Amino acid sequence: MPSLTARIESPASPRRGRLQLLALFALVLGPMLLAGAMYHWRFWVPEGRSYHGTLIGTGQSRAELGVLPAEAGEPRWQLLVTAPAECAADCRQLVYLARQIHIGLGREADRGAHALAVGQPLSAAETTRLAREYPQLGHYRLERAAYEQAAPGLSGAQLWIVDPLGNLVLRYAAGADGKGVLEDLRLLLKLSKIG
Repeated sequence: MPSLTARIESPASPRRGRLQLLALFALVLGPMLLAGAMYHWRFWVPEGRSYHGTLIGTGQSRAELGVLPAEAGEPRWQLLVTAPAECAADCRQLVYLARQIHIGLGREADRGAHALAVGQPLSAAETTRLAREYPQLGHYRLERAAYEQAAPGLSGAQLWIVDPLGNLVLRYAAGADGKGVLEDLRLLLKLSKIG
C-alpha cells in the first residue's frame, strides 16, 4: 500500500514545485517591477523632503558660481556665505550663523570650514573686525557677473553648503534656521566618505 500513495502524490509534486518556483520569481521580481512602475508613472512617490534648504541638483561648482580662487586648501565641506555686493547686515548674520554651525558640528568640525565670498572689496575696518571675530573664516573674491549668470534672481546674501570636491549641494537664504542647516550638514557628513 505505501507504494500506491507515493504514486498518487507524485503527479502533484511537479505542479507544487512549479508553483513554488513562480512564487519565488514573484517574490524577487515583484518589488523591482513595482519600483520601476512607481518611478515611470510617478505614483506612491512621497512628496515630502528631508532637507531644509534648496537642493542644487545641477552639478554646479563653486568656480561656476564665480568664487575665486576656485581651489581651496585641503578638501573639506564648506559653509560658504556669498554676497554679490558689500557684506551688509544679512551677510554678517549668515557669517555668524556659519561659524555657529561649524562649532555645532562638535567632533566632526575638522571635516568642515566656513568662508565668505564678497563681490565688493571689504573696508579695512570690516576686514579687521572679521579677522578678530572669525579667525577661521576663509575669504574669497566673488566675480559678480559669473554669480548673476549662475544664480539668476538671487539678491542679497546666501549660505551655500559646498562638498569637498567644490560642488554646490544646498542653498539657504538670509534668515535661514540654523538648526535645519546643521541637521542637513550632519546628514551630509554622515553619508559622505570624502572630506
